[in-house]
Amino acid sequence: MVTSGSGADLDALADRIGHEFTDQSLLRRALAHRSWCAETPGETSNERLEFLGDAVLGWAIADIVYHRYDVAEGQLTDLRKSVVNAIALAEVAQDLGLGPHILLGRGEAAAGGADKPSILSDAFEAVLGAVYLDGGAKAAYGMVERLVVPRMPETADSLDQFDQKTQLQELSARAGRGAPVYDVTSRGPDHAKSFHAKVRIDGEVVGEGDGRSKKAAEQAAATQACQAFA
Repeated sequence: MVTSGSGADLDALADRIGHEFTDQSLLRRALAHRSWCAETPGETSNERLEFLGDAVLGWAIADIVYHRYDVAEGQLTDLRKSVVNAIALAEVAQDLGLGPHILLGRGEAAAGGADKPSILSDAFEAVLGAVYLDGGAKAAYGMVERLVVPRMPETADSLDQFDQKTQLQELSARAGRGAPVYDVTSRGPDHAKSFHAKVRIDGEVVGEGDGRSKKAAEQAAATQACQAFA
């Protein structure tokens, strides 16, 4: 079985999350996948915390998009979907380094469970639920603002381009192909870097793009790739 490591490891994870836990057992429980609990009698999985975190995330994002964007309800829904989906949340979890901390059963660990978007996104929601229980609504809202909101588009008009990575993932899955893989290179001095991204599906380059940040370049590459699927 994969373990989440020492208390010091969890302290480092809590630092990255941006919340000091009064009850660190909540964080550990948030990392307990059901496959690990099935092999560890007496342990409780993160599923209840995930349920809670999903509801907290939905509330926080709904509040944020309502106050940040003066647009119709349909666009508010699209804005929420741009970050409240398994792919986007898995990326947040990866940026946090959540994967190595997730407690997995032997079979799930051998199958690369720590890198699966569904497991990563569920774990992120469970961690959010743990933060809510430990620190209340304000702490949970702050976690969403720090970690999720920066991934939202600056304006509603840029939503279509912002969500191209998610669309490409869905198009590739529908076509029975593998997950998109991005390769990003940079050039220029630190204060004026530019980035170039290539996106491959099953080893084939399907799109390229440039941007002032890594994420912008990836979105540009995904946009080109989505057009190729059309």
